[in-house]
Amino acid sequence: MTIAVEAKKVIKDFGNVRALDGLSFTINAGEIFGLIGLNGAGKTTTLRIVSTLLLPTEGTITVFGHEVVNEADKVRNIISYLPEEAGAYKNLSGFEYLKFMAKFSTKDKNRIQELVDDAAEISGLGERLNDKVKGYSKGMKRRLLVARALMTKPKLAILDEPNSGLDVLHSVHVRNLIKKYAKEKGVTVLLSSHNMLEVEYLCDRVAIVNKGQVVIEGSPEKLKTKYKALNLEDVFGEVVGFA
Repeated sequence: MTIAVEAKKVIKDFGNVRALDGLSFTINAGEIFGLIGLNGAGKTTTLRIVSTLLLPTEGTITVFGHEVVNEADKVRNIISYLPEEAGAYKNLSGFEYLKFMAKFSTKDKNRIQELVDDAAEISGLGERLNDKVKGYSKGMKRRLLVARALMTKPKLAILDEPNSGLDVLHSVHVRNLIKKYAKEKGVTVLLSSHNMLEVEYLCDRVAIVNKGQVVIEGSPEKLKTKYKALNLEDVFGEVVGFA
């Protein structure tokens, strides 16, 4: 089985603060893998290192065999990254924004249109894509940004709180699209979310992160069985100590 992401004993210090303290995990190609933990546990720091936006203090992370420090350009060519607080150009329409972003992936006009068409389907925004982004609700912007992250069918999609700001119906729409792109399009997904039910529904495997370390890793079903828990929230409480 191909390894998509491998983190080995990763340490990240911000001055005197240690955000990651020997964090290690492995993601297989084609998996949807979730990082869950309390605020400040190190989830977003991990995603940013995998995305080549931060350098680790110690340790290594590889993405499909490419090391994120020494081969950052190769990593960037095969990933997409959606930060939790991402924004879009407010004076562009949704279609204009998607076309603008598609041009970073290809110069071929037909391919650009294909990417925009795919993104339009992912977003589910319909005719509202003709409107300027500044008139979108937070949920509409998030759907546009998720579409931007998935439209290129990256080898690895890194999604930080992908359903942030979405109502129930639109959350279901985005979750189903993430599953589709992982299972049918061959996109490996690394995501972080505070929504345990979302993680339980979406992820093949999860890692619970506490104080910069992975304290347990496995499929939601195996973790629930191990801790005799009804859901992943109960597992999290048992592992982290807040049950």
